[in-house]
Amino acid sequence: MCGNNMSVPLLADAVTVSGAERETAAVIFLHGLGDTGHSWADALSSIRLPYVKYICPHAFDLMGLTPDAPEDEAGIKKAAENIKAIIEHEMKNGIPPNRIILGGFSQGGALSLYTALTCQHQLAGIVALSCWLPLHKAFPQAASNGVNKDIAILQCHGEMDPMIPVRFGALTAEKLRSVVTPNKVQFKTYPGVMHSSCPQEMMAVKEFIEKLLPRI
Repeated sequence: MCGNNMSVPLLADAVTVSGAERETAAVIFLHGLGDTGHSWADALSSIRLPYVKYICPHAFDLMGLTPDAPEDEAGIKKAAENIKAIIEHEMKNGIPPNRIILGGFSQGGALSLYTALTCQHQLAGIVALSCWLPLHKAFPQAASNGVNKDIAILQCHGEMDPMIPVRFGALTAEKLRSVVTPNKVQFKTYPGVMHSSCPQEMMAVKEFIEKLLPRI
């Protein structure tokens, strides 16, 4: 289901949905295992804001990145550095880090949480769908000098998820509240939803992005 080789997700290796007007913000969204950036680029297109650039990198499958598998610490850290390079690329393009949201689904959500919390730049927020915090025992110490102590986190989970049970989501939300300001963590669950997204969840994501990345 996943390979041993982890590709470096350079911007050339990503699906980018450009804004319809001048881009003043960005959402970087990481896909789940065995997927590509295309499916999430399509999903995000349905809730897009015209001044936001959406970047969906491909190919960062990690070995054992499920909540109960042995964790590939080196692989997670390497993937996080690659995502941080994308953040810095956008900063060079004129989008400040506090106008960048990092998000993802499943292993992508796990990686977005780890990357944002260890990032040296103050980001706008994190969208964490059907996921968990990898290398969780390293936190809160691993959080970069508390740079993102006040970051807003939207965490969503299907209550019928057979791959990453919702209790892992609940435990993750509890852990995140020990790393960031507790009232900044929203944890929403969706009855009947398995390891996937749903329209209500996508509307919650849209509202979260609109609130954190208003038009300027």
